[in-house]
Amino acid sequence: MRIGVMTPAVTAVPGQSEPWEAAASPDDLIEIAGTADHLGFDHLTCSEHVAVPDNAADRGTTYWDPLATLSFLAASTTRIHLATAVLVLPYHRPIELAKRYGTLDRLSGGRLILGVGVGSLREEFDLLGAPWSDRGAVTDQRLAELRDIWGRREVDGMIVSPAASTTQAPIWVGGRTGRSLRRASTLGDGWMPFGLSLTQIAELLATVKAPAGFDVVLTPSRPLDPLGDSAGTVAVLRRLRDAGATVASVRISARSAAHYCEQLERLSRCTTELEQP
Repeated sequence: MRIGVMTPAVTAVPGQSEPWEAAASPDDLIEIAGTADHLGFDHLTCSEHVAVPDNAADRGTTYWDPLATLSFLAASTTRIHLATAVLVLPYHRPIELAKRYGTLDRLSGGRLILGVGVGSLREEFDLLGAPWSDRGAVTDQRLAELRDIWGRREVDGMIVSPAASTTQAPIWVGGRTGRSLRRASTLGDGWMPFGLSLTQIAELLATVKAPAGFDVVLTPSRPLDPLGDSAGTVAVLRRLRDAGATVASVRISARSAAHYCEQLERLSRCTTELEQP
């Protein structure tokens, strides 16, 4: 099981974000990303919301733009993957994503993972003029189209240059329904469920025959505290692995950027303990 990091500060969701994150600087993000990169973690993430209703308090209102953020982090790292978690696919035309994120894939040396989802904020759909009522079907159509054109220089008589470094983008599909899992297993390379128990996830996974190499990306329900509770951290990661996770995407409890990096150091040692009987 690979371990990735949900980048701190770039979202501010109540109950998940720490107080220090609100004042985090670009230098803090560079320090954290560089540490995660050096320690061999699998990926960093960034979510997408253009604008959030002021009454959506449970979501928070801070969402850094994923293209700008991941491009910034790409410049200060060399190996770690950069994952959108997630782009709301009905907000975008596939050709636009192929050009913009294909450029990021080139700049980062092929380290992009495209996480995509259907979306759930009606007000944001209306603001952007995106299709709401048939967003599931639109997502399926655009995902298939994105798969087809990704990394191609010529698309429908038009030139898309630069294109992504390969024609096989790793695509993770977010969601919490059987339909999202079927979408992931037929059109994507992985599934990122949210808001489900490990039992519910296992039940859904039992309903599909996933292709070889298919990723199941699971997130602990609470931030990990490797320094304060290393045994508990290992236990949580083991439960994710036993539930079918091939990738764990984790939040980390910290008091500052420096403490966050110390937590990453300890988490790295926890991953070694994870492999022990």
